[in-house]
Amino acid sequence: MRKESYDFLKRLLSTPGPSGREEAVSRVWREEALRFAAEVRGDRMGNSFATLNPGGRPRVMLSGHIDEIGLIVTHVDEQGLIRFKGVGGWDPQVLVGQRVRIQTRDGEVFGVIGKKAVHVMEAEERKKVSEIKSLWIDVGAKDAEEARGMVRVGDVAVLDQEPLELPNGRLASRALDNRMGAFVVLEALRLLAGEELYAEVVAVATVQEEVGVYGARGAAFGLDPDVAIAVDVTHATDTPGIPKNEHGEHPLGGGPVIARASVLSPLVTDGLIEAAEREGIPYTLEADSSRTGTDADAIHLSRAGIATGLVSCPNRYMHSPNEMVELGDLEGCARLIASYVRSLGPDADYFVR
Repeated sequence: MRKESYDFLKRLLSTPGPSGREEAVSRVWREEALRFAAEVRGDRMGNSFATLNPGGRPRVMLSGHIDEIGLIVTHVDEQGLIRFKGVGGWDPQVLVGQRVRIQTRDGEVFGVIGKKAVHVMEAEERKKVSEIKSLWIDVGAKDAEEARGMVRVGDVAVLDQEPLELPNGRLASRALDNRMGAFVVLEALRLLAGEELYAEVVAVATVQEEVGVYGARGAAFGLDPDVAIAVDVTHATDTPGIPKNEHGEHPLGGGPVIARASVLSPLVTDGLIEAAEREGIPYTLEADSSRTGTDADAIHLSRAGIATGLVSCPNRYMHSPNEMVELGDLEGCARLIASYVRSLGPDADYFVR
């Protein structure tokens, strides 16, 4: 991966942006887009848009959600310990003992997630899994008054985990679900910048996916594209205990994962497969019998319906502090999408007959 692109990816991953409070990381995305996009803008929901060849046809929406799962403060008790809920879906087991970065009006406040130590648990307690309601954040405050001067109910937090470079082009970090997708759609746009295109191409960094694919719903309605490609992560199935007969075979390094699903356009899906084979990009196929759990679920229902495809990247340890991807897979996703867009003529027809 080119150094400038890799540095941009790491900036995205290092910047907090839980669902509903994505403004800081969205600014990073828009600043990068200004380097090569013809138009860069936001909307009232917080979605960000970067456009190439405005006025072209067909209009193509490339969607990657930029929000991450996080935490939200619900209560400060008399000891100054902070209670919280999850923003998005957490396995509470991965939260125990983690450091957090709370986003407040006065800047970041750091803390640690605590629970009762194993030494003082009863035998039956030790057998139980942790629940979020039994955890708290300790910011080092002496009492409630001090803690309430540091944070307010409704402040959000992310885990304090920076990107970790590993061998074989592998990267571990929080928020790869789905900063990776927001990165890929903008990287695809960069690959297309300066080329003669028929299509108008709009990369969109959507918000609020982890709490209900809300950002994509608003973005697609406002943009009204002819065709859309959502980009997200999917489960890498090359770790122990994941049945391939249920989830398919998608190893790290296996390339983009192209979804075939009931809610996706077969015209777009077939076009993506053809683009991968034309470019010699390794890929795997994933099947969904109904919804996909991604922005595609909201986009394809917008207005009178939008022809939508889904490209995913294999990801280990999803919704954990240390998700893992292989950089070559990200590059493959961007190259695949760029190749597909290049193939579109001005009379591209997405009506199913």
